[in-house]
Amino acid sequence: MRASQLLLPTVKEDPAGAEAVSHKLMVRAGLVRQLAAGIYVYLPAGWRVMRKIAAIIREEMDAIGCQEMLMPVINPAEIWQQSGRWDAIHEELFRFKDRKGADMALAMTHEEVVTWLAAREVHSYKQLPQTWYHIQTKERDEARPKSGILRTREFTMKDAYSLDVSLEALQESYRKQIGAYDRIYARCGLDVLMVEGDSGMMGGSVSHEYMAYADAGEDEIVSCRECGYAANVELARAGADREAPAAVELEGEILTPGAHTIAAVSAFFGAPEGAFIKALVIMVESGGSGAGARSGGEAATPAMVLLRGDHDLGELKLRKVLGAEFRLATADEVVAAQGVAPGFVGPVPTPLPVYADEELRRGVYVAGANKPDYHLAGVTLAQVPQAVFADLREARSGDACPQCDGELQGARVIEVGNIFQLGTKYSAPMGATFLDEDGKAQDIVMGSYGIGLARVAAAAVEQHHDANGIAWPAAIAPFEVHLVLVRASDETQAALAEELYAELAAEGFDVLFDDRDVSPGIKFKDADLLGCPAQVVVGKRAAEDVVELKERAGGERRDVPHAGLAAALRELLGR
Repeated sequence: MRASQLLLPTVKEDPAGAEAVSHKLMVRAGLVRQLAAGIYVYLPAGWRVMRKIAAIIREEMDAIGCQEMLMPVINPAEIWQQSGRWDAIHEELFRFKDRKGADMALAMTHEEVVTWLAAREVHSYKQLPQTWYHIQTKERDEARPKSGILRTREFTMKDAYSLDVSLEALQESYRKQIGAYDRIYARCGLDVLMVEGDSGMMGGSVSHEYMAYADAGEDEIVSCRECGYAANVELARAGADREAPAAVELEGEILTPGAHTIAAVSAFFGAPEGAFIKALVIMVESGGSGAGARSGGEAATPAMVLLRGDHDLGELKLRKVLGAEFRLATADEVVAAQGVAPGFVGPVPTPLPVYADEELRRGVYVAGANKPDYHLAGVTLAQVPQAVFADLREARSGDACPQCDGELQGARVIEVGNIFQLGTKYSAPMGATFLDEDGKAQDIVMGSYGIGLARVAAAAVEQHHDANGIAWPAAIAPFEVHLVLVRASDETQAALAEELYAELAAEGFDVLFDDRDVSPGIKFKDADLLGCPAQVVVGKRAAEDVVELKERAGGERRDVPHAGLAAALRELLGR
């Protein structure tokens, strides 16, 4: 491709409001343009990146026997109603009516379509296992689109779905997908980690997320270098502290005027925050299965959550324990439920259902005395017989590993893929069954496997850039070689550049030829900004049939004779 013919509108300044490096550089390098909030146009060079990512995915999916198809973006409401997600998913699902008044949805994922298809086309155990995939546009009415193409309302996904006869057979399909994912991310040049994840709206009992390390990441993980344990902080477990926190050597009610926060109480007693109990009054929404939740549309009911004072609540963990949504109680609701204002609430006594973090099973603490300006010392959870213990704390960097003697370390990450063991969540309600060897109908056991192509591209930029621009991994770069003609007016340089362009293309290299009649400085800046892995500069030594070869990532430069250029490029790109 000649740069003089390519739509590559590079710009000097960062886009207004951009924070993520990938957002800034992909706009500046002329790869994407924003049409509306969370809706992007992929310009030619940016779309080349996406096509190369898609090609790698296709190769690896095909290699494990996955069959490609294409499923529609527009879905009838009926299949989403059958699965239960029409009501379970709220604002995120785009809904509309067609001209006949029928309810329709714009698919954000395709479990329903796959299950609908399986119910009609799979009849016998002899047809299983099956694995299908497609690469398709998805729509999601994202509440807060941000960070360029990292969080958008329209995006391209690879979805794969496995259909098996049993949970045991699903494990083999899951294993194959993990192997393919490992190869995909390695080929795309990403440093990723597979961590335990939350199944969320997808459902199922087991899920994992693929996280790419990046400062711009909205997710946080903790991991252990010693044993390899890794999980999203929303679900991560922390090991028990090596020692119980030092207790306050006092008993009974103690006047603590104005000390209505953990920090203030800690300062008042001169003791670490771990010596205190954090008591939160929450309102459990109706419809949950946990204690304290009601059904039948009744109002939310209060409950109490207990944590050590130096720990934070893992909200997702609590939702799972409650089997319901919850929110923090207002000040008036706290008074109505416990008889005292926030800041002096404690579990001894309380009429409320109590959920306590496991770490509180041991130790003696100070807690609110349920009396204004008073705290109660000498509290143990043995005094709270209704307490239900569960892992409720949010794991953090520095905590003990739950699996070994190591220590957890935190990192910011971008989620670039996820895999789910769905089981029969979709097949059971949607009637996707098969006849087993005994002729009995069984629900198909399913798995779901997703990769966000734009997230892979953005994560690659986050991990591979410098002060001058992007430094793409070779396999997904918009072009492998950026051929720069320093002076188009120099006949010798121009002749050699034209010759090289033809030769390299014939050798199979993917080449961008900057033949524009602009200053060398503009060409060099654009080359570094776009970030193709190899730069070939035809300049002052053209008369000697010598060019300069620059490796974009490391900045290494060397002069290479014309005759040896193809071999030098293969060696550089191979690295």
